[in-house]
Parts: sequence; C-alpha cells; structure tokens
Amino acid sequence: MSQMPATPLRSFIASERGRSNHTTMRRTLFAFTCLLFVVAARAVAAVDPNFYIFLCFGQSNMEGAARPEAQDLKSPGPRFLLMPAVDDPARGRKTGEWCEATPPLCRPTTGLTPADWFGRTLVASLPENIKVGVIHVAIGGIDIRGFLPDSIATYITKAPNWMKGMLEAYDNNPYQRLVSLAKKAQKDGVIKGILMHQGETNTGDPKWAGMVQQVYDNLLGDLRLKPEEVNLYVGNIVQAGGQGVCIGCKKQIDELPQTIHTCQVISSDDCSNGPDRLHFDAAGYRELGCRYGEAVARFLGYEPRRPFIEMQKKIQVPADAFVAETTLPGSEFPKVDKQGRAYFRLHAPEARGKVIVDICNKKYEMQPEGNGVYMAVTDPLVPGFHYYFMNIGGVNFIDPATETFFGCNREAGGIEIPEGPEGDYYRPHQGVAHGQVRSIYYYAQSTSEWRHAMVYTPASYDDKKNAKRRYPVLYLQHGMGEDETGWSKQGHMQHIIDNLIAAGEAEPMIVVMESGDIKAPFRLEQGFEAYGASFYKVMIQDLIPYIDTTFRTLTDRDHRAMAGLSWGGHQTFDIVLNNMDKFAWMGAFSGAIFNLDVTTAYNGVFTRPDEFNEKIHYLYLSAGSEENFGTEALAGNLRNAGIKADLYISPGTHHEWLTWRRCLRNFLPHIFRSPEPKKKH
Repeated sequence: MSQMPATPLRSFIASERGRSNHTTMRRTLFAFTCLLFVVAARAVAAVDPNFYIFLCFGQSNMEGAARPEAQDLKSPGPRFLLMPAVDDPARGRKTGEWCEATPPLCRPTTGLTPADWFGRTLVASLPENIKVGVIHVAIGGIDIRGFLPDSIATYITKAPNWMKGMLEAYDNNPYQRLVSLAKKAQKDGVIKGILMHQGETNTGDPKWAGMVQQVYDNLLGDLRLKPEEVNLYVGNIVQAGGQGVCIGCKKQIDELPQTIHTCQVISSDDCSNGPDRLHFDAAGYRELGCRYGEAVARFLGYEPRRPFIEMQKKIQVPADAFVAETTLPGSEFPKVDKQGRAYFRLHAPEARGKVIVDICNKKYEMQPEGNGVYMAVTDPLVPGFHYYFMNIGGVNFIDPATETFFGCNREAGGIEIPEGPEGDYYRPHQGVAHGQVRSIYYYAQSTSEWRHAMVYTPASYDDKKNAKRRYPVLYLQHGMGEDETGWSKQGHMQHIIDNLIAAGEAEPMIVVMESGDIKAPFRLEQGFEAYGASFYKVMIQDLIPYIDTTFRTLTDRDHRAMAGLSWGGHQTFDIVLNNMDKFAWMGAFSGAIFNLDVTTAYNGVFTRPDEFNEKIHYLYLSAGSEENFGTEALAGNLRNAGIKADLYISPGTHHEWLTWRRCLRNFLPHIFRSPEPKKKH
C-alpha cells in the first residue's frame, strides 16, 4: 500500500474520520481537487512572466571570434542573465544555473558574441521589471545538419578533428543540449525568441533554408511554443565591403523569410570585421548584437534604446603630420606632427592584453580602432632620435613599420623627431661630395675570431686624381648596448663629416667604427673595468694593423685619433692613455669616466702635464647640459692639474644621439690640424 500523501491532504482526511463514508468521500474528493489547484497555481507562479528567455545557436560568429574589450567585460547587472550550456569552473559557472551574462557566453575559451550586446540592448529598451536571459549553444564551422536530431549522429562521424572537442562539450548533441536547458529555463521564465547566426558553412546549399525551418519547427514543437509569439531572428554574414569570404551566403539569408514567415533577418551592413573577412571584430559584434536587440524590442512593442557603448575617440592625425624619416618606405606610420608628437599604428587582430608603445620606458597604451588596428599618440617628444618598442602581453617587439637600429642591447625600433634648420649639419645636401660607409670583416688573431666594423672613407678617397693620397684615421666608438652601425645610422656621422669637409672645416679622414665588445648588457659581477676590455688588445693588435694595410692611411700617431660616446668614451681613455705612442688626439662625448683620480690614474699621466700636452695634441670633453654625467667636473680637475682639455656642453640635451651629433660636429674641426688645433665651436 502506498504511503499517504503529506499534509494538508492527510490532515484533512484524519479530521473527517467518524463521518459517513459518503460524505467523507465527497469532501475528500473536493479537498483533493483544491489541493491540486493550489499546487498547480504554485507551479505557475514559479514562472516569472517578466523573465524573457532567448535561445541562441549557430556557428563561429554566434560562438564569438573577437577578443572582448574592457567595455564588454563590465557586467550589465542582474537583469541580463546566462544559463551556461557548459561548465566554466574558472568563472564559477555551472551548466544550467543562471549567472550574470558577461563574455564568454558560449564556452570558456570563446569570445565576444552578438548575444552579448543583444542582451544589453534589451535591458536598455525594456522596463526595469523585466529580466533577460540567454541560453547559448554554438560551434564554429558547424553545418546546419548538426542541429537536426535525425542527422547529428551521422554528422559527428564525419566532423573534422578540430570540431570534435566542441561537439563533445555538448555530449555530441548540441540540439539536445539547447532543448534540455530551454525546458529547465521554462520553469523560470518565458521563451520570447530564437537567435541564429549560421549559414557560412552552408553557403550555396539549396536545402539550407528548408533545414533551418526544420530546426525552428523542432524547437517550437519540443518546447510547445507558438511561432507567432517566438520569432526566429537570423543575423547576416560578414560582408567586408563585398569581399567577405562567404558573401555568397548573404542572398540565401536575405531570402529566408520566404521559407519561414516568422523569420526576421538582422542586417550586417557596415558591421566591421576582422582581417580574415569571415568573422566580425569586437565593434562588429557590438553593432550586430544591438541590431538583434532592437528588432526584438520592436516586436515586443517597445521603443529600442541602445546601451551606452564606451567609444574612445579615434585618434585624429593632424593634417600637418608627416611620415617620420625612420619609417620604412611604403608605410604610412609612424608619423610626426609639428609639435613633435609621434603617431603609431599597428595591425594586430590576434592581440591579447594591452598593446603598448614604449619610448625610452614611457609607455603609451594603444587603443583599438576597429578591424584589428591599434593606434597611439605620444606627448611631444624632444627633437632627435628615440628608441622604441611595441609590446603585447608583456613581450617587446619591433614595430614592423620602422627601420631597425641596434640599441638597448638588441635590435630596436627608432623614430627621428626632426630639428629645424639647426639640424642641417647632420643632413645630406646636394652639391656636397659624399663619402662612403663600408661594411668590412677582418680576422682578429688575438682572439681567433672574425669581427665586423664599419669604415667611412671621404669622397676624395675614390677619386683617381687622389689615388696615392693617404689619410688620417679616427677610431670612433659607440656606447653601451649599441653596435658599430650606431654612428652611421643613429648618429649620421657620414653627413656631419661630408658637410664639414665640404665647408673646409675638417680634414678629409677615414673613420673606423667597431663593436667594442659592449653590445651585450653590463653585468655587475663582471666588474666595472672588465666591461669591453676584451676589445683593447683587438684594437691594438688586429684592427689598427688591418686598417693600415687595407686602406691608404697615414700610420704615425700624429695622424691617428680616437673618440667615443658614453662607454666608448671610457674605452677611449683606457686605450689612448695606455698607448700614447699610437694616438695624438682624443675625445669623450658623455664619457663614462667616473671617480677618476687625476693623481693616480693611468700611471699618473695627468701628474705630468707637460708630457701629456706634448703627446696629446687635443683632448676634448663634452656632454649634454641635462646629463649630470660629471663631465664639467672632470674637465675642471684636469685643467687644475695643468692638462689642456677643451669642454663643450650641448644646450638642452640629455644622454642621447642629438648630444653626440653635436659633440662630433664640434670635435672634428680640431683634429689632424697642425701645429695647434683650431678651437672653434
């Protein structure tokens, strides 16, 4: 015998004991009928008529192929809910349990979908007492047959390997997953519409419209829905200005209402897309989603209102901006405007995380402009050369639109912010004879290795009339983390010398630039004096002999000079002052010469000023006024010791190439002049 039902029926029957069976039976039946009515009423009351539910299904554009941006990740609040179709432990989501709807709506690794901004648009358009919920089942690349119960088993056996994991997420039956969740959701609210975005895989398939009708009819039948109350809303495909990969599918989608009279097509006109011309970009998904929402709002009898879409103002490039001289030919960016602001553009459709332009450790976040394009504009930059990198997800890389320069211990991007006419001294000019910068390789016996150097020869070097002429040599070194190409690429030394020679302000000379073994980063454990010291024996034993035997040089010390910037200045002091029989001219530009004790350094050479001044015809120290490198103090100490030292301070510049261009320009007129260097600034 079955157990008696729980109260109130049991209590009611017990209270009626002792009455006549006939009366008791009538009252019992009446009470039971009332109880059933109460239970049914409670069940109906559990369904919230103001909770509107929408089923979303399709392939990759419904699944979501764009990375959500900051505005997409902000929750619209408890009025827009998602019933997940798969578990998402990282976000605390469980299949079939309502949660706030923020991307990804489909599966944990999917992206922004039209359903995101569909829901937000409805929330903005409907009264505040109405909630919106979505159930979302989509699989990238799936054929419409994948949503037909009588076709799915066969379809799974033929599905490509990359799709099988997605199908398994829905127990190999995406239609059944959608229906089972929809039935559960019907206990909470009312299904008001079905959203589809599919068709790309079925482009040109004459049976497609009929199969879509089957899916729609199946959903209506399985969920006991009325077509006149639950429309089918179908989004159109990526058009890409008529160049969409599946553009042929547009016509069959446009004609779908001829097959399904309760179908409404959502236009994709002018919706922006990604570079594959198959998927929308984030802005395109927002726009398409808003259009879905507007169509549903109108059908429900409400005036559509779009949610606020946080739109960053697109960076406006002023008309006076020009392509930077360091930009690769054929590229439109980077650009520079008259105020010295730099404009950068990067096409990175697969970018994840922040996209950054890093200019000498000042970082500018690039903003998305649509179609996978990012742009940034800097604050006004000081004139001169600037290294920069781009960065995505913490990884630095070189802007593909710029020339590369070795700096910061690696190849780097660079941008030139031009000076006015005052910078003409380092620019090439018509009517000025131009020398050559040659790339050479030589074998260093002292270290048993092949090495590379750059060699400048003046315009007259290859003139047949000067076939026997020999030239003095300047060994010119770069700074820490740069290489032998720095002086010719970042420093424009060849133009500086060409212009000075043409003006009669400098002697024609050969200039040799070597790496100096300071391309790699400085390591503290290596020791201050060890950094770059391996170059010293190469310079004396290999490089100078090679240059003197390969080029037409004047080989005596009176026709040999050395200079360098930053650590190259440090190397200049070490090499020249330990080999004064080989050099007579020297210069340090922003030289890294710290804590020099003039009473003990270099075997006390500074304590013998007469000897020093006789051997070193010219000592030149220079720096930028904003560097605080101690150059002025060093010059003062040397002068106090009786050493003749010329000093030049570049006004308004830091530890940078503009400083060193000026330093070189002011150094060259003083060397290889006899008997006394002509001091001219």
